[in-house]
Amino acid sequence: MRLTIREALLAFRRAPLLSVLSVTTIAFSLFVLGLFGLVAVNLRDALNRVAERVEIVAYVLPGTEIETVTLAEQDIEAFPEVQSAQYVPEDSALARARRELVEFRDLLAELERNPLPASIEVRLKPVYRDAAHVNAVADRLKGFEFVDDVRYGRDWVEKLDRLRQLAAAVGIAVGAAFAAVAVIIIGTTIRMAVLQRSREIAIMRLVGATDGFIRRPFLLQGALKGLLGGLVAVGLSYGAYLLINRLLIQAAFFTPVQALGILGFGTLIGLIGSQMSVGRHLKRV
Repeated sequence: MRLTIREALLAFRRAPLLSVLSVTTIAFSLFVLGLFGLVAVNLRDALNRVAERVEIVAYVLPGTEIETVTLAEQDIEAFPEVQSAQYVPEDSALARARRELVEFRDLLAELERNPLPASIEVRLKPVYRDAAHVNAVADRLKGFEFVDDVRYGRDWVEKLDRLRQLAAAVGIAVGAAFAAVAVIIIGTTIRMAVLQRSREIAIMRLVGATDGFIRRPFLLQGALKGLLGGLVAVGLSYGAYLLINRLLIQAAFFTPVQALGILGFGTLIGLIGSQMSVGRHLKRV
């Protein structure tokens, strides 16, 4: 293992220009992937902010006793999908309408009788804010005898679901394409290093070195180049994030876990690219 590490590090000293070129190529490949990742992260955050507005409103029949509603509110909060359930009496509903519907303030002020019913506003946990779970919770709310009607904007929730599915599908497809390109580029750079040492590899084969012994330094070299490229790519992505924040819009950056994921991905595709290049060369020697 010590010999493998020494040989991998010596490769950087033997061909510093080629190593810098390899790391730079990998870095810009991962940087493009990182930019797409930033777009995906911010799109996901935007969709999550929209999903936070998903709410189910159960309108209560007039004359329902407050004790009945309070007990039902506790039962609703016990649903596994429910984050909170809040009872809104008639007076509070009217006060909110006067506060929020400014264009109808004069009309609402002239009302002799409150036309707005009491309601229970139900908010779901983030993982359950999709059409299937919203429909399921709405159906259960309709089962309460004192509930007159249930509203939750079914068409809007379904459109949000389709938009999230489309964003996920596009993200996977484009991410896979960028990853494939990065693997090809890394494989090519490692191939250059292999060709540079082809005579040395041939001699090692002649003296009885196994494929695994020859392959390991190149695999470690590819992993190190992928890791260094990932570090540079994260740095470039952070610079792009600062620039976007200053000139365009307020955006979000990768979480520490996501940044580590980019580094791990760079290391992984470095290994894959090295394995492909070295394996192909060893078959020909």
